[in-house]
Amino acid sequence: MIHSDLKRFCLFVFTVAFGLFSVTDSARAGGRFGGQQAVGGVVVDAAGVVRAATLEDRQQMANALQNANRALPGDLQQEAEMRMISLKGLQAAVAESKQSGKDIPSEVRFLAGLQRIAYVFVDQENQDVILAGPAEPWEMREDGFVVGKISGQATMRLEDLTVALRSVENARQNGITCSIEPTDEGRLRLQQLLRRIKLRPGQSPVAFEAAMREAFGPQMIYLSGVPNNSRFARTLVAADFEMKRVAMGLTESKVSSLPSYLEMSRNSQQTKNQNPRWWMACSYDALGKSQDGLAWKLSGQGVETKTEQDIVNDDGSTRRGGVDKMAQAWANKMTDSYEDLSIKMPVFSELQNMMDLTVVATLIVQERLAEKAGLSLAGFAEESQSVELASFNTPKAVEPHCSFIKGRSGWVVTASGGVDINGFEVVQNQVADASGSKVREDALAASTGKTWWWNK
Repeated sequence: MIHSDLKRFCLFVFTVAFGLFSVTDSARAGGRFGGQQAVGGVVVDAAGVVRAATLEDRQQMANALQNANRALPGDLQQEAEMRMISLKGLQAAVAESKQSGKDIPSEVRFLAGLQRIAYVFVDQENQDVILAGPAEPWEMREDGFVVGKISGQATMRLEDLTVALRSVENARQNGITCSIEPTDEGRLRLQQLLRRIKLRPGQSPVAFEAAMREAFGPQMIYLSGVPNNSRFARTLVAADFEMKRVAMGLTESKVSSLPSYLEMSRNSQQTKNQNPRWWMACSYDALGKSQDGLAWKLSGQGVETKTEQDIVNDDGSTRRGGVDKMAQAWANKMTDSYEDLSIKMPVFSELQNMMDLTVVATLIVQERLAEKAGLSLAGFAEESQSVELASFNTPKAVEPHCSFIKGRSGWVVTASGGVDINGFEVVQNQVADASGSKVREDALAASTGKTWWWNK
């Protein structure tokens, strides 16, 4: 995709910037947010086309969330190194709200401030499954992300846990995936256009940006494993977009250790017709399992960035190639910087939460933990309608944007990639860990039996 008349310029054809997506339903019930015209910085219309949110859109979204968040109970205003969440009690709290006709309380919707999941316990005596991990009070940022007041990391949500539990069987074959892909036709049209462009000395290719964008056309969004209109799916798409925006230099990471791939490649020589592909995948240590299978430990960052090359054929189609050293170097930097990045850009912390919730949901189903406990999880089932999920416009396509920088040679990169959450692969990687039994014993002993959450 190199053209000799575009020497000294690098052109990255890529996507419009955005975070999450808009809710379509105008009513709010049982914890659903409605009437919002924007979430996380964008609006998606009924046709699935993305546009940037206006100031008015953002204010409407912020008002809706602020009105929905009540003051936290006193105990939840404190940080907890280990907070236990009873799935049995959580279901009961949701059912009580539904029966009373009231909105699901904030502490239920945000899982008592849970930040990560470090353990899963089976409580046979009380017929329960317990999720445990660090927790803290939460607040809403101006951009609509709900994060911990202390860490700045995204707070886990009942809605996402529900989708994870409902999606285990759907994800069994292919996992949970998101991909944003240029079309073969678009690549071909762009190649043909670039062959016709003749730059005058000193002329910038920016003058041809509109023609390039029109030729390349929209990139298509593909989702699998979870409902396409769910908040869970929107988070996958948003994280994928933001990753590539950072890589392409369309937005700053605000993390000193993570420059854009564009900056790192400023003086490098690119190979014709090879384009980098990045995606984010699960990254966990082996799951720790107690001898009796009643205590499970999750550890590891949860997310890593991977890369490979797409080789573009003459007809615009692609085939997989090797790994470019510079693209790999950028992927490594993003993985190493992930914790800091997820504070600056909470959508990445949201993705980390989706990874945790998917692994935990898969663990519960695959290891039959609810059955071991004698617990029914019918309250999370789709047919129960106890947890009503927000319905979002389904994103289908995004218009391309361009980024230009002077370099040693002229080249075009059509970056693509996505998110791959394979909970089954993580759950299959197990190791004996006797320490979990003692942690479980102490955690269950700390319960007063009066609330669906408690601290150790």
